[in-house]
Amino acid sequence: QVQLVESGGGLVQAGGSLRLSCAASGRTFSWYRLGWFRQAPGKEREFVVAITSNSVITSPPDSMKDRFTISRDNAKNTVYLGIDNLKTEDTGVYSCALTSNRYNSGRSPLFYNYWGQGTQVTVSS
Repeated sequence: QVQLVESGGGLVQAGGSLRLSCAASGRTFSWYRLGWFRQAPGKEREFVVAITSNSVITSPPDSMKDRFTISRDNAKNTVYLGIDNLKTEDTGVYSCALTSNRYNSGRSPLFYNYWGQGTQVTVSS
């Protein structure tokens, strides 16, 4: 089994920054890609960014490209999501997910097998 635990969310003012963490444990040796997704109230889950086990990054959508970054610390089995210049529309639950499937772009949540519980990000104006 694989466990994913997100942390680092909270209440932030617009223009601020956050770094979210996704700590993986358990049988993680077979994973190929870790993705970050977010879900705003009343909206569908949305792809943010992903990284493969050999550090290939699936870029964020154009609307997020300049503000969202992904990085990893292999020693800690942790992947980070950095968000700069936060906007109120960034409010939502941010979740990380793992997949062993390498035959897709990584942008669809359908291909991910394991999910964390999510961390709430609330951006105030």
